[in-house]
Order: sequence, then C-alpha cells, then structure tokens
Amino acid sequence: MLTAILGGIAAISACFTTVYAKDYMNNRNSANNGIFKRGLIIGFITDFLDAIGVGSFATTTAILKFDKKVNVPDKLLPGTLNVAHALPMVAQALMSLTAIEIDIFTLICMIVAAVVGSWIGAGVISKLPEKKVQLTMSVALLGTAGLLIAKQLGLMPAGGDAIGLEGTKLIIGIVGNFVLGALMTAGIGLYAPCMAMVALLGMNPKAAFPIMMGACAFVGPIASIKFVKEAAYVREVSMGITIGGVIGSVLAILFVTNMPVYWLNWLVVAVVLYTSVSMFKSALNKNGDVELEEKVS
Repeated sequence: MLTAILGGIAAISACFTTVYAKDYMNNRNSANNGIFKRGLIIGFITDFLDAIGVGSFATTTAILKFDKKVNVPDKLLPGTLNVAHALPMVAQALMSLTAIEIDIFTLICMIVAAVVGSWIGAGVISKLPEKKVQLTMSVALLGTAGLLIAKQLGLMPAGGDAIGLEGTKLIIGIVGNFVLGALMTAGIGLYAPCMAMVALLGMNPKAAFPIMMGACAFVGPIASIKFVKEAAYVREVSMGITIGGVIGSVLAILFVTNMPVYWLNWLVVAVVLYTSVSMFKSALNKNGDVELEEKVS
C-alpha cells in the first residue's frame, strides 16, 4: 500500500510538472531573469528550513514581502507559495515517507481529506479579491506564529503512542485535515497545525511526519494545477523557488536534519508577526474601495 502511495505521488507530481513547465515556457519573460535568480536563493533557504522543521510558507511570505524587487502582489501570494513549494515538498516526502511507522488506513484517510480540502480551497482562493486574500493570509500567519510560540514554550500537546486512529478520533482527524488542506491553499503551512492535531488525538508525534509530508506531496501539486491554470501565481519567482527549493530540501534531509533551530524559530516568529500585521494594514487601506465596490454591485 505504501508503494501505491509513493507511486501516486510520483504520478501526480509528473502531471503537475508537465502543466507547470508548459505554462512557464509559454509565458516566461526573459526580462525577469533577475527575479528567477532571486527565487533560486529564496527557495534554497526556505525549503532547507522546511526540511529541518522550521517551515517554508511563512518564511517565504515574509521574504517576498520584504524583497521589493520581486514584487509579488498579495492576491497572487497563495498561488505562488503553493506552486513554488509543491515539488520541494514532494522531494521531502519521497525521501522521508518510508522512515516512520504509521497505520496505512489512517494515512490514506488523512491524505485524501487534505487533497479534497485543497482542491476546493484552491478554486475559492484563486478567485478572491485582493483584500480578502490579505485578510485571510494575515490571520493564517497569525495562527502560524501562535503555533510556533506554543511549540517554543513547550505548550504543544505531547501526544501518545498510537500510530493510527479509529472511530470518532479518525473522523475528527479526517475533518481536521480537510480544513488544513483548504487553509494550505490560502498560504498557511500544513505542518505545524497537523502536528498539533495529531498529538491532541493521542498519536505519536512522529506519526505526524508521514501524514504531513504525504498530504503535502499530494495537496501541493493538485492545488497548484488549479493555480497554474488560473494564472494565479508569479511565474519567474515560483520557478526559481521550485528549483532552489528541491536542492535545499535534498541537502537538508541528507546532511543536517538534526540541526538545532530553537533561536531560528524565535526569529521566524518575529518576522511572521510583522508580516501578518503588515498584510492586515494593507487590507485595511483598501477598505474604502471594497465598500464602494460592494455598493455598486
């Protein structure tokens, strides 16, 4: 069954790569080579950090907001994050999925729930006006910061010894991962909230890793196909992040997965909080325009 899951990830990733590469080649702008190169650096850093447990969505959002030369519109941030990091997440999953024991039925249910949630979420997020995207991402980043702070302070649930879920707990896990899959398309990473949920349900925290990585390896490419077809992402920086991210992920998993990240996590918390507040202020600045638009409609 695990072989079938890995085969499914490979097949979906190949389909996404075909769509992604074709769209990029048909629409690339050679004048934006500088943005592509900056994306390479961003992807290497953020997915290196992702593979050692810091996360990539929040850190990438912060860098893109600070780096004015890249200039990714807030409305295109969710699509850019998902498209750019889809293949690095697949690389992490393929290298790590077989290393931890977990109940296969639980794994499949949780992955399918996240995939369905992401498919629905991507269709909604790609069509939202910029103000709503800004507000959604501001709240998502605030939630991410809250989870990171709880983890840093030792307030995250310790979990239990179970490697699978049954009955009511399985239903809660399925519904929870459905929601997390949808939120992932809005720009909030799935890793931290999924780990918290799994621990709360009494599973061994290590069992969260195949669930998180397996879900993201399916969710990322499937949701990103929608973003690519809707042209709801920035091509040059996304492709740069993808290539740099795959390299960073592989190097991190091979050589430095046990790197201490305590103080780095506090830095990420500070940056994420600042970015959340900045996006919230940007949304408020558009309030008048949105209200006028709603009255006209």
